[in-house]
Amino acid sequence: MEVKVDPLVCEANAVCVGLAPEVFELDDDDELHILLPEPPAELHEKVRQAVRSCPKAALTLKE
Repeated sequence: MEVKVDPLVCEANAVCVGLAPEVFELDDDDELHILLPEPPAELHEKVRQAVRSCPKAALTLKE
């Protein structure tokens, strides 16, 4: 699994950060960073939920 963010679409709503803080982080400039672009299997469901929950559909997931 690999997760990516489109920085031109992301509005820094932080929904993903709330759902999977191990994988996503917002910096002081409200830029989203993916801490684990290829998260371990135990985080896959959290990441899927975060991708589905993104209000701007700025996250993509490659399984």
